[in-house]
Amino acid sequence: MTSLLTNASAMTALQTLSSTNKNLGVTQNRIATGERVSTASDNAAYWSIATSMRTQTGALGAVQDALGLGAAILDTASSALEEAINKTKEIVNKYVARATPGTDTAAIDAEITQLKAQVVSIAQNADFQGVNMLKSTGGSAANIVTGYQPGAAPTTMTVAAYDLEAALTGATTTVAVDTALKAMQTAAATIGAAKTRVDSQKAFTSKLIDSIDRGIGQLVDADMNKESARLAALQTQQQLGIQALSIANSSSQSLLSLFRG
Repeated sequence: MTSLLTNASAMTALQTLSSTNKNLGVTQNRIATGERVSTASDNAAYWSIATSMRTQTGALGAVQDALGLGAAILDTASSALEEAINKTKEIVNKYVARATPGTDTAAIDAEITQLKAQVVSIAQNADFQGVNMLKSTGGSAANIVTGYQPGAAPTTMTVAAYDLEAALTGATTTVAVDTALKAMQTAAATIGAAKTRVDSQKAFTSKLIDSIDRGIGQLVDADMNKESARLAALQTQQQLGIQALSIANSSSQSLLSLFRG
C-alpha cells in the first residue's frame, strides 16, 4: 500500500543513514585521536585501567627526574672526594718528605697548610642545588626517591653524608693523614656504589615506563589500518544511504503523477 501520510521506505532509509552517520563519527574520532577508547563511554573498564596506568607513568616520570637529581648530587660529592683524595695523597708525600733530614720543614709545613685548606675548600664548595654531603655545617645526607607503586608511598634511599671539611683537622702526622685518607676512600666507595645503584634504577624506570605505555596502547590504541578501511566502507554506505533516502522521498512525487490528467 502506498500512503501520503506514512513513508515507510523513507523511515527505514533514515534510520539506516543515522546509524551509518553514528558509526562514521566513531571511526572519524578514532582516526583523529588515534584511540579506540578515548572516553569512559567508549569502554568504561579499559578507560579506567588506562587512566590509572597513565597516572603511574606520570609518577614514574617524576621518579626519573628525582633519580637524575640524585645522581647529580652523588656525582658532585664523588668528584669532590676524588679531588680531595688526590690532595691528601700529596699531603702524605709532604709528611714523608718532611721526615727527611736536611729538608726545609717550614716550607713543607706551608705547603701542607695550603693543601689542607684546599681540601676544606673542596668540601665547602661541593654543593648541588643546595645539597652538600661533605661540609661540616649544613652538610646533609642525600635522600633520593627511587620508585613508586600506586597506593603506596614512594620508595627512597639515603646516602650518608661524610664530613670531609673536618677530615684532616688535627692530622699532623703521616699515620693520622693515612687514616683520614682511608676514611675518604671508604666514603668515596660508598657514594660511588650508591651512584651505580641510582643509574641502574633510572635505566629500569625508563624501561618500566615504556612497558606501561605499551600496555596502555594495547588497551586503547586504534588499529589505523582497520579504521582506514572502515572509514572508506562507511563513507560508501553513507552515500548509498543518502541516495536511498532520496529515492524513498521521491515516491510521493511519483504518486502525484497518477492524479494528473
